[in-house]
Amino acid sequence: MNALVYVLIGFLIASLGSITPSFLNLTVVKYSLRNGIKAALYIIAGYATVLFFQANLGAYLANVLMKNSEYITLIQQIGTGILFLLSINFFRVHFQSKEKVPEKEIPKSKSYFYGVMMSLLNMMAIPFYFTFISLSIAFKYFEYSFVNALYFSIGSTIGSFTLYSLYAIIAKRIENRLDFIASRMDFILGCLTGVVAIGNFIYLLIK
Repeated sequence: MNALVYVLIGFLIASLGSITPSFLNLTVVKYSLRNGIKAALYIIAGYATVLFFQANLGAYLANVLMKNSEYITLIQQIGTGILFLLSINFFRVHFQSKEKVPEKEIPKSKSYFYGVMMSLLNMMAIPFYFTFISLSIAFKYFEYSFVNALYFSIGSTIGSFTLYSLYAIIAKRIENRLDFIASRMDFILGCLTGVVAIGNFIYLLIK
């Protein structure tokens, strides 16, 4: 029964992370429109492969943090600094250039490895899993062990694969909307990371 619970937790957390518009979703949509759903599944399989290990690493780091609470303040300070730097970088990318970069065609034979490479470039995945698993541990929904982390990772892999596959299936209906959001994604991420960084900074000052 516990195995099913951890698989379900992984599925829900990964689904939440995969449903938000990003360059990964946008790639799946465009590739699906050009080459069909079956071809897009290879890119999605590449995403899911990397997410399996990212979820496992996020779970491990969350467990280490929760067991060593004396390092929490230091980690919060480092994390706040990183968030500020990320926010500045997202705004820089958004305002630096409005020119459209020519899109590179992805060969079908290399689509899986391209998916792996793109997923590795997704810097938000591990912090995302780390945050949600830390909350799950704090609220007694998650008890870390190698086996439980494995079940969680399996669930997260299934969840991300499922959500990205849905993007591929309904690509024609959401292409324009996703393009609109994606073109403003750096600005949105800059705002979000900036707000969180300021909130953390204020919290550390009054702590």
